[in-house]
Amino acid sequence: MVIGFFIRKYTSEKKIGTAETYVKELIEKSQKDAEAQKKEKIIEAKEEIHKMRNEYDKEYKDRRNELQKFEKRLVQKEETLDKKILQVEEKDKKLADVKTQLIEKEKEVDEIKEQQIRKLEDISNLTLDEAKKYVLEISEKEVRYELSAKIKELEMQAKEEADNKAREIVAYAIQRVAAEQVSETTVSVVNLPNDEMKGRIIGREGRNIRAIENLTGVDLIVDDTPEAVVLSSFSPIRREIARLALEKLIADGRIHPARIEEMVEKAKKEVDKAIKEYGEKALMDTGIYGVHPEIVKLMGMLHYRTSYGQNVLNHSIEISHLCGVIASELGADVKIAKRAGLFHDIGKAVDHEMEGTHVEIGMDLLKRYKESSEVIHAMSTHHGDYEPQTVEAVIVTAADAISAARPGARRETLETYIKRLEKLEEIANSFTEVEKSFAIQAGREVRIMVKPEKISDALLPKLARDVSKMIEKEMEYPGQIKVSIIRETRTVDYAK
Repeated sequence: MVIGFFIRKYTSEKKIGTAETYVKELIEKSQKDAEAQKKEKIIEAKEEIHKMRNEYDKEYKDRRNELQKFEKRLVQKEETLDKKILQVEEKDKKLADVKTQLIEKEKEVDEIKEQQIRKLEDISNLTLDEAKKYVLEISEKEVRYELSAKIKELEMQAKEEADNKAREIVAYAIQRVAAEQVSETTVSVVNLPNDEMKGRIIGREGRNIRAIENLTGVDLIVDDTPEAVVLSSFSPIRREIARLALEKLIADGRIHPARIEEMVEKAKKEVDKAIKEYGEKALMDTGIYGVHPEIVKLMGMLHYRTSYGQNVLNHSIEISHLCGVIASELGADVKIAKRAGLFHDIGKAVDHEMEGTHVEIGMDLLKRYKESSEVIHAMSTHHGDYEPQTVEAVIVTAADAISAARPGARRETLETYIKRLEKLEEIANSFTEVEKSFAIQAGREVRIMVKPEKISDALLPKLARDVSKMIEKEMEYPGQIKVSIIRETRTVDYAK
């Protein structure tokens, strides 16, 4: 055991000595590696510093060169300014000399003028005031006659030029705004995938069709028309809601009262969204901004409103463009004219819900939503309810008449059209002084030829007034009708 103990102690001491030696070697190696890395890092840092110093020197030189160039330019500009200042000072001196000379010459001219006046007074035996009075009296008589003749000539010329200019501006506006017009109807057709769908739309004992009609306020016409159902209503918004709801129901396939109610609500939300989009699009098309959101909604509702078969929103957009063109030609306020033209029929969006004319309703709505008084006045005169006080108001009235009078703008049957023309000619021919009459310009003007031996030129205005009054009393028509009377006297003789 003693021998084993000593052997084990010797072995352990030997191992410990070996470990210590290994550790010392590792420490020395680590120190050497650290020294080597330290030297490498120092060398890299020095190279980086050298590189940065070179870049800085280069940038410094470039900046210095730029500053030197800038300094040279400043020096050159200063020299140029000094030269110009010298030139201006020389010009000022010359002008001062010229001014002095002019003052002296003006004094000489005044002296000569006084001498001439004294000589003229001696020759004419009249003082200066007496001569002025005499010349003015003679000149006044001559000028008064010439002036009256000239005024008459200018009045005739101005009238001709104004008529020609007005025709030119209106024609130019119509050519630039040549919008398409499509007559609106009071029915919509929904196509069906097959005729079996008609029975599902009607439902057991008609419960489905009654639910649709009650929820939408639209009449559904299910007849022998193959694969189609007709929706009938005078309200385009209700008709559109019913059409969308019915198309959704057909696509879904599940048709029962609860589902119908759900689809009608979805269709109403879609129509509300479409109304807003139509209003925003109208404002964007006409370039009008800063409008109250409620007015945007009302404008969108006009897409679903018709007047004489004419879509009111398209009509309003067209009038806005016409007002802009005419206002720019006349030098009026284009923004006010376009804004009033777009909003002129806004009352028609809710005229079935409120009492009063669409003009009065529109004025109240625009006042409520803080539109300017100029715009409200300009839109209020387009039907003659108020007297126009501004150029823009006259422009809106003219643009409304142009839009409504264009061929195809408003729906009218051929039979009604012919009857109106015949009625116009019949009223004109009922007067004994009339020889012939002709209804022209789509019934917007009646031209009357009178018998010269039965009526004088002085009585023509009275006859025109009587014919107009009878037309107003016995006929109904949109816009206005012009009455033109022509009287011609011819005398023929022969030299033998």
